[in-house]
Amino acid sequence: MSIPHKLLTLLLAPLFALSLAACDVNEGPAEEAGEAVDEAVDEAGDAVEEAGDAVQDATGN
Repeated sequence: MSIPHKLLTLLLAPLFALSLAACDVNEGPAEEAGEAVDEAVDEAGDAVEEAGDAVQDATGN
């Protein structure tokens, strides 16, 4: 590898890394909607689990 090629690689690698890191800064509406759905599913699962526990307690199991 020649020196100019190494220099170009050393300059471009951090630039690519920074450009990828910047992608997560601004979440779009689809990402926000997905997170809202995930949260709703988690809450529904917790509610079902609590209901199951209540049934077990009521039946003495």
